[in-house]
Amino acid sequence: MRFYVDHDLGAEIRFWVVPDNPLAISRVFVAVEGRRVAEIPATITDDGIRANGWHSTGHCVFRLTPEDVPGLAEARRVEIYDTDTNVLIYRRIRQDGLRTGKVLLVDTSIVPETRIPAALFDRFQQSYLGVGRLSDEVLRVLFESPWLASSFVSGAIIVPRYEGFFASDDFITTALIHDPYTEMATRMLWLKARAAVAADPAQAWRLGGLAEAADFTGDYDFDDPKSLKRFFKMMPEGAYHLLYNPLARQFGTKLPNDRMTPGNSIVAIEILARVNVVGHREFYEAFATTVFDRLGVEAVVPEPEPIPETVLALAARLRGLRAAQDMLVFDVAMADAVRDAVAKGWTV
Repeated sequence: MRFYVDHDLGAEIRFWVVPDNPLAISRVFVAVEGRRVAEIPATITDDGIRANGWHSTGHCVFRLTPEDVPGLAEARRVEIYDTDTNVLIYRRIRQDGLRTGKVLLVDTSIVPETRIPAALFDRFQQSYLGVGRLSDEVLRVLFESPWLASSFVSGAIIVPRYEGFFASDDFITTALIHDPYTEMATRMLWLKARAAVAADPAQAWRLGGLAEAADFTGDYDFDDPKSLKRFFKMMPEGAYHLLYNPLARQFGTKLPNDRMTPGNSIVAIEILARVNVVGHREFYEAFATTVFDRLGVEAVVPEPEPIPETVLALAARLRGLRAAQDMLVFDVAMADAVRDAVAKGWTV
C-alpha cells in the first residue's frame, strides 16, 4: 500500500491511497474528534498512478468534503484510516508545537512500551504504534515516505531489515533494552496466559505460529523447579525461537526465521551501537529524559510500568537455571554493556 496527502484546506482533504491489490478500489474510514463518522471509497482516477504501474486503473484518489464527512470544515481532529489495513493515512491535529522529522522507538520486549509513546503521540502529525504487526510493504512506506515529515513510529521490528531507511539527519532511532532474564520470564508467562486460546481450535489461529508454543506452555508449572527444567528440555521449536536470545535476533538478523549464530550477535552489537538513543529499563528515567531532550520536548517524564511480581520471581529462578543461561548468552552480554554504559553517567 502507498499513500500520499495532497492538501488539507479545512473544508476539503485530497489524498490518494494505492492498495496492494492492483484491481481493488481503496476505501477509508474517517473519524472526527475521535468518533468514526464515515466510510468512503476512492472517487477519482489518476492516470499517472496507472502509468507508473502502481494500480491497474488509477482509481485511487479521494476528495473529502463536508458532504462526505459532516463537521469536516470545523473539526480540530480528523483521522483517516485505510479500511483494509487500519493504517493511519492522515491526522489533522493542532499545528502548534508539532515536531518535524521521524522518530522510531524499537520495542525490544514482547510487552510494548506504552508510556513514552503516550507522551509523544500528540507531538507529531502522525503516530504509528505496534508497527511490528504491519506488512513489510507498509513498513517501508512509513520509513521511506518523504511526505510523513512529522511521524512517531514504535514497535517490535527486525532492525537490520530497515536500517537503511534510518540514515537521514531527520530520523532519530531509540531503543530501550530490558534485563534478558526478566524478558524471558515475561515471554514465558505471556505464552502461558494464552494457553487456553491456543487449546481452542476456534481461536488458535489468533496466535499464528506461536499456538503450539502457548498450548505446550500451559502444561507446565513455573513455580515447580522440576517442571521448569522439564519445560526447557521439551519445548517445541516455536517456544525456543521466542526465548532464544531475542534481543540479538532482533538486531542481528534480517528475517524472523533466520538461524542465529555467534556472528549474528556481533552484527547485533554493531547495529545497536548505531541507534541514536539506547537505554536500559533499570534506568528508565534516564532513557525517557534523554529522548525528550533530544526531541526538544518539554513534558513530565513518565514513570515506567511496574514489573509484575510473578515476572520478577520467575526471572530470579531463571538466573540460576543453566538451560536459561545458555539461551541468553548473547543477550546478557549486550544488555550488560548497555547497563554499564548508562550507569556511568546516571544513578538510580
